[in-house]
Amino acid sequence: MPEKTEQNQDNETLISHLEALREALLKCFISIGAILPFAFFISPKALHYLIKILIGNNNITLNFFSPVEVFILQIKLALVIDVVICFPYIAKKLWDFILPALYDNEKKFIKSIVLYSSTLFISGVIFCIFTILPLIINFGMSFSNGNIQAVFNISNVINLSLWLSVVFGLMFQTPLIVYSLIKSGIVDYNTISDKRRYVVVILLISAAILTPPDIVSQVMLFIPTYLLFELGLLFSRKYKDKL
Repeated sequence: MPEKTEQNQDNETLISHLEALREALLKCFISIGAILPFAFFISPKALHYLIKILIGNNNITLNFFSPVEVFILQIKLALVIDVVICFPYIAKKLWDFILPALYDNEKKFIKSIVLYSSTLFISGVIFCIFTILPLIINFGMSFSNGNIQAVFNISNVINLSLWLSVVFGLMFQTPLIVYSLIKSGIVDYNTISDKRRYVVVILLISAAILTPPDIVSQVMLFIPTYLLFELGLLFSRKYKDKL
C-alpha cells in the first residue's frame, strides 16, 4: 500500500509539472498572438528600413516576380519581429517554470547566462545587419560592368538576411559556451586552450555550412566567432585565477 501511495504521488507530481509547462507554453503563444497585429503593422516599414541598410549607396533596386512575394516577406519579417518583442516575456515564463527545480547558486548562474546570451544574440544580429550584409551586397555588386548587370531578387536578399542574422546571433554565443563549459568543470581550461587548431577547423567548417557559398560571408563569420572564442578563454582564465 505505501508503494502505491508513493507511485500516485509521483504521478501527481509529473502531472502537475506537465500542467505547469502547458500553462507556460500557452501564455507564450498567447503573447505572440497578441503582439502579432502590431508586428504586421510595422513590418512594411521595417522591411523598407532593412532594404535601405542593405543597399546603402548602391544604385540598385530589388525586384520581385510574384504578386504576393513581398507580402509573404512581410509576414516572415512580422513573425521575426513578434518573437523578438515577446522574447523577454517568453524567457521569463520559461524561467519561472524551471526556477523551482534549481539550487540558489544554479539560479544565479543561469540568470546571468540568460542575460548575457540575449545580449550576445542581439549583438550578433546587429553586427550582421549593419556590417556583414552590406559587405555581401557590395561584393555581389563588384562583378557588375558594362556587359553584366546585377539584378537582385528581394526574396533571396531578405531570406538571406534573416538566415544570416540568426546564424550570427547563434555563433555569437561562443564566448558564453566556452566560459560555461570551463566554469562548470565539464572541460578544463588548458584542454581547450591547447586545442585551438581543432577549434579553428570546427569554426571554418561551421562557417562554410551555415553561410552561402561565397568566401566573403564565410570569412566574416569565422573571424568574429574565433575572436569571441578567444574572449571566452580570456574571461575563463580570469575566473580561474580567482579560484
